[in-house]
Amino acid sequence: MPRALARLLPRSLRGQLLLAVAVALLLAQGISAVLLYRAQTERREAALVHGAAMRLFAANHDEAMLGPHPAGSYDAARQLQVEHMPAAPLQPGDLRSPKAEAELREILAGQGVAAMQVVVLRRPATGDVRLARRAARRAQVLGQHAPPVPREVMIAGVELAQGGGWIVVRLPIPPTDRGLLVTLMGQTLLLFALLFGAIALILGQITKPLAALTSRLERFAAKQDADGPLAPRGPDDLRRLITAHNAMEARLSAMLDEKDVMLGAIGHDLKTPLAALRVRIESVEDDTERAKMARTIEDITRSLDDILSLARVGRPSDPLEPAELGALVGQVAEEFEDMGEPVTFAPASERIVLPLRATWLRRAVRNLTVNALRYGKEARITLAREGACAVIRIEDDGPGIPADQIARMLEPFTRGDPSRNSGTGGAGLGLTLARAIADQHGGMLKLVNRSGADGQVNGLTAELRLPLK
Repeated sequence: MPRALARLLPRSLRGQLLLAVAVALLLAQGISAVLLYRAQTERREAALVHGAAMRLFAANHDEAMLGPHPAGSYDAARQLQVEHMPAAPLQPGDLRSPKAEAELREILAGQGVAAMQVVVLRRPATGDVRLARRAARRAQVLGQHAPPVPREVMIAGVELAQGGGWIVVRLPIPPTDRGLLVTLMGQTLLLFALLFGAIALILGQITKPLAALTSRLERFAAKQDADGPLAPRGPDDLRRLITAHNAMEARLSAMLDEKDVMLGAIGHDLKTPLAALRVRIESVEDDTERAKMARTIEDITRSLDDILSLARVGRPSDPLEPAELGALVGQVAEEFEDMGEPVTFAPASERIVLPLRATWLRRAVRNLTVNALRYGKEARITLAREGACAVIRIEDDGPGIPADQIARMLEPFTRGDPSRNSGTGGAGLGLTLARAIADQHGGMLKLVNRSGADGQVNGLTAELRLPLK
């Protein structure tokens, strides 16, 4: 199906069902109209053939009683529109009707009239000399009161004896009954109104609860927070679906609550002994060993903080609040500049204000900057508005990431450097956490290698795209 046509089709359940009913009804009415038109045409054809048979039989009876009439005469048979001709009434371009001829021969045979030859044809009224002559005489006598000339005429001719001439009758063909088309159109409109009203009412009982259930699922997917059970509505099957969803949502919400409680307990139970260890290592006399132990404790604390943050990012407790994105990213860049890190920031040419969770977004920008400094030794941060998105780019001049490893680098506990020393250490959660924070804001994180003129990778660009809501 062409894309342009697909875009015009309704996408909702109600719209698609109503369109299907409309197409089915249109096809049914079209078939019905064709069958009715054919039946009407056949009835009219049969009436014309029977009328011609009656006139021909009467003319034959009159001829038998009074004797034969000379060719071209219009005496007693004049009122019956009968003409005697020496030859068949055929003209170039006439279309004969074999079916009508067979029917006429059968009718005459049933009345005891044996016909040598039978001809039945249709001819435009303007192409028939006798009819045109007769219409001219009527117009001359009656003027504007003359009856209208038919558009077509049916001519039936019978040769009763070999070489005995032809008896020909002309019958005007009545125009097509337009009342049938009007009746069909009215019937179609009435059926459309009745069916559409009934189906729209039934679909409303189905689609409204489905729309409410869909909105509820979207809200739960975004916030993972149940807001009371959804009232079951609609048909029995739909009520069972909503009831099952309420039970599943309640169970998921309870599991998430248990996870938060468990993570809080783990964080408390682990950070307390780590703090105690940090105090106790002060008694170690060897400065080198004491520094190593302190770095190890810092790595454990940092990794634990990342793990807890990643687990909680899906259910943030702080609301979205309007914030100026340039000021927020600039604050993060200033933090690194104050520590003497090679970080630069180029703000956008205009203010970009959008609803954010400022603490989480700072964390994402900070993680991406740390990643750029760790592997590229410097970080260049830019902010720009591109269409309906605000784009934060963090560039470095590091070795980049192999193309087949970019997707894997966004997974938890995946690191570009397999070592875990103080220079490049970490749990491999920085990019994963940044992606989760971008998802939390309805955006996305994209990693792209930059290539130079020689085709060699000369750095990595991390793009944090946020929708301008």
